[in-house]
Amino acid sequence: MSDNEFEYGGSGAEDGTWEDEGDFAEYEGDFSDLEAEAAEAAAKLPTVAIVGRPNVGKSTLVNRILGRREAVVEDIPGVTRDRISYEANWAGRRFLVQDTGGWEPDAKGMQQSIAQQAEIAMRTADAVVVVVDATVGATATDEAVARVLRRSKTPVILAANKVDDQRTEAEAASLWSMGLGEPHTISAVHGRGTGDLLDVILQALPETPREGTGGSGPRRIALIGKPNVGKSSLLNKLTGENRSVVDNVAGTTVDPVDSLVELAGHTYKVIDTAGLRKKVNQASGHEFYASLRTKGAIEAAEVAIVLIDASQPITEQDLRVLSMVIESGRALVIAYNKWDLVDEDRRYQLEKEIDRELVQIPWALRVNISAQTGRALQKLVPAIETSLESWDKRIPTGRLNNWLREVMAATPPPLRGGKLPKVLFATQAATRPPTFVLFSSGFLEAGYRRFLERKLREEFGFEGSPVRVNVRVREKRAKK
Repeated sequence: MSDNEFEYGGSGAEDGTWEDEGDFAEYEGDFSDLEAEAAEAAAKLPTVAIVGRPNVGKSTLVNRILGRREAVVEDIPGVTRDRISYEANWAGRRFLVQDTGGWEPDAKGMQQSIAQQAEIAMRTADAVVVVVDATVGATATDEAVARVLRRSKTPVILAANKVDDQRTEAEAASLWSMGLGEPHTISAVHGRGTGDLLDVILQALPETPREGTGGSGPRRIALIGKPNVGKSSLLNKLTGENRSVVDNVAGTTVDPVDSLVELAGHTYKVIDTAGLRKKVNQASGHEFYASLRTKGAIEAAEVAIVLIDASQPITEQDLRVLSMVIESGRALVIAYNKWDLVDEDRRYQLEKEIDRELVQIPWALRVNISAQTGRALQKLVPAIETSLESWDKRIPTGRLNNWLREVMAATPPPLRGGKLPKVLFATQAATRPPTFVLFSSGFLEAGYRRFLERKLREEFGFEGSPVRVNVRVREKRAKK
């Protein structure tokens, strides 16, 4: 395994050391300037929700807005099941784009859950984009969505998608009848008209998000692991029913399976996912799309329980699954399953494997369980709650800077080019996961960055959560 396998703290991060405030004058800007930059980094972003009936191109539009493939897209309706938020940037303005499942007014079962997620997005977003298939026109479902949104005080923007030529653009004019204002014609696939749509979105978004943005509901847990590690068995044991199909043949689960589970008096949304293959490009057909949906489930979750077969040696496949969760920035619990099959010799070997293979993630909480027998499942809840608490934790700026001053005075970083880098100011820019920004005068070695993170964890905890450290390097003012 390479040294960079678990480089989850963000590549290219740079740190420095403390100096007295008198040295601030040597750098462009002053202390208040740094605070302003920190406030900008920590600012909450307004949210635009993309809603509409299934298979009208919502996820394709999200990918077009992001400028990269993030949301899973497939011709089969219903691929997107949950609200998933992504950070976007247009014309220098940052905001969140929230992809949602297709909304059906009379949905039942799983479709009803999807509809509820879409409705939450509509209630909590700062602006809503309704996507309609212009080649089909306004359906009864589109009209139902419009009736709900016409009563909303949230700005609503109508996007007529799949407009690839002038003929379809003329047909899109009929969508004025929905009562949502001008239909903005776009082609999410080809990018036609999406720039103009983004300009309209920015005009509708407030400078700061309104209270309540983001919604609430059960905390979301994803069960992740390689095939046949016991994810479905664990979900069935937690729910007390056969919610997921269990078979000794690897790959039984293809689609993510959602269940509301009450654990220790708290309700959680638990998602059973398909087993992740060694590499996505080794899968084909439905297995390929199952692996993409699993990635989407990780993004939609708040905490991931990674199951590892304790009775077998830790594999490269297990490490890839862990890397995927860490890179996503989700809270993490490692559940060593099938503990009923582990003897003394295997326990000794497993500890050696953990020390060797997982040395860079000592902060991950570990629980030894048996999904088959129910052994120690009650220990999962404290681990989940601790991980989520760490994931949500925020350190006050004053306390953070006082701590950093002491640490860097006691252990300065290595010199670079005969000069000692300086850190002028530090702040926690975000939670979920905890993200810190250091304003520095120069580059810091990777080893010292890891040292800072270790000391940060020793002081403030963050058990079960990744921590990200970003640095903004400020150039010294040229002497006149």
